[in-house]
Amino acid sequence: MPSSSQKKRISLVQKLIISYFAVAVFSMAATGFSIFGLHSLNGIVRDIARNDFGFMKSAEGLRESISAQERNAAKYSVLKSPEFKELYLQRNHEFLSMIDELKKNSSGALLVRLDTDFSEFSKRADDLFQAKNKDIKQLKKAAEKVNTSIDALFASRQVVLNNKLKKADEKREMTVKWTLFLSFSGFILAFGVMVLFIYTISSSIKKLKRATHYIAEGNFDYDPHIPSGDEIGDLARDFVTMAGRLKVSEQMCLDASPLTRLPGNIAIERILTKKLQKGEPFAVCYADLDNFKAYSDRYGYIRGSDMIKMTGEVIYEVVQRHTDDNAFVGHIGGDDFVMIVSSEDVDRVCQGVIDDFTVRVPEFYNEEDLARGSIEGFDRYGVKRVFPLMTISIAVVMCQQGEYDSAVKIAKTAAEIKDYAKGAAGSNYFIDRRKRAR
Repeated sequence: MPSSSQKKRISLVQKLIISYFAVAVFSMAATGFSIFGLHSLNGIVRDIARNDFGFMKSAEGLRESISAQERNAAKYSVLKSPEFKELYLQRNHEFLSMIDELKKNSSGALLVRLDTDFSEFSKRADDLFQAKNKDIKQLKKAAEKVNTSIDALFASRQVVLNNKLKKADEKREMTVKWTLFLSFSGFILAFGVMVLFIYTISSSIKKLKRATHYIAEGNFDYDPHIPSGDEIGDLARDFVTMAGRLKVSEQMCLDASPLTRLPGNIAIERILTKKLQKGEPFAVCYADLDNFKAYSDRYGYIRGSDMIKMTGEVIYEVVQRHTDDNAFVGHIGGDDFVMIVSSEDVDRVCQGVIDDFTVRVPEFYNEEDLARGSIEGFDRYGVKRVFPLMTISIAVVMCQQGEYDSAVKIAKTAAEIKDYAKGAAGSNYFIDRRKRAR
């Protein structure tokens, strides 16, 4: 049976996801309940505004219309003026139109009763206009019956409206109560999660701070001894990995050239080995200054160092300009440099280095040597000779997948073809495109 320490522990991310999922559920429930409640309230309000308020407004219009019809009919019976009959008919049609609108949204005995009473009122008015009956009291009594029907219809609708308003109040109260309850529950849960994580993480944070202190002091081998199983443990492991890489970086910095600040042989070999292991095609460009010894003998080692520094700057700037982030520039030592670039960028890089070097190199000679186009000096065998102005030669090794298995073999091939490049006059580059078996 596995012990409790061997059992898989829930990571901090999983704990956070579980805890905040619960918080999110409460929050979404509160929000959803609020939205649902507001939507229901909005539906009730829209229903009241569209139906009940409109119905009551129409009822008020019916009252005003029946009163106007009664007045115009009474005036006609006395004055016999056609314009009062015309006004009556307009209001009569208006009344009928309002009843039709009410019938679209409601029905019932009260509406039928109103229709019947209005028909009786219209008949009394027609008798008055046709002089069949001149008794205005009967018209007035018929109008009162219509108003009574309108009042009954209004009162019935008022009861419906009151019930809707009561329902809206109950819905609002319930929405507020449940929203507050769910929101408060989510807040309590979030607060509990916060306290739990502060308590859980605090001790590990102290260990990580101690590890940071030791690493800052240069103790790259320090291990905070935080068990794995959650993100703090993963972070501790990353600290150890980072410390190891810092140790390697420190070694590479010590290996870097103090003159050009470019990585040295350790970094170059590391990059070549890494690319060979990946099996990706690349090109290795070895750059070497021609006639550098003669120049250094004539102008001194300080000017020679300046020439090497300038060459490193030119190579680095050209590679940065013509390649991507995967390119690499290193300083093997002396006047030898290496560029590791993609196969597609070789021609642009090599020609760019030659062009920029050709532009810069004249500033390192005096006017007399520039005018003559050469300098006098001794070769490596002590023989006095005339040397052309300094140029640069680049030997390029194309590394396809499976052709090379070590950085040493690449360097050996470069040494073989460097003689071809240096044998030609002036600055040039030579690309070895021969296929090789491992």
